[in-house]
Amino acid sequence: MVFQTFDPDDEESFDKMRDLFSPAQVDQSVRQALQMCWMMLPQDKRNVDELEQQFRRIVDRALKNMRDDDQAFGEP
Repeated sequence: MVFQTFDPDDEESFDKMRDLFSPAQVDQSVRQALQMCWMMLPQDKRNVDELEQQFRRIVDRALKNMRDDDQAFGEP
């Protein structure tokens, strides 16, 4: 396994790290989250409509929390 390290004192460190990633990583993470959500649904609720409803609920809550946190702790 190969690990890449980044110097926290390097102002370009974030840009270097971002260059390693692509939309494919986000896509893969979302698909894994969908699969996990599917597996966690009760057997009698495992259908695409229920999956979409629950997944959107979770994502909407996460985005709301991010906005709330940004408002509480972010820049004015």
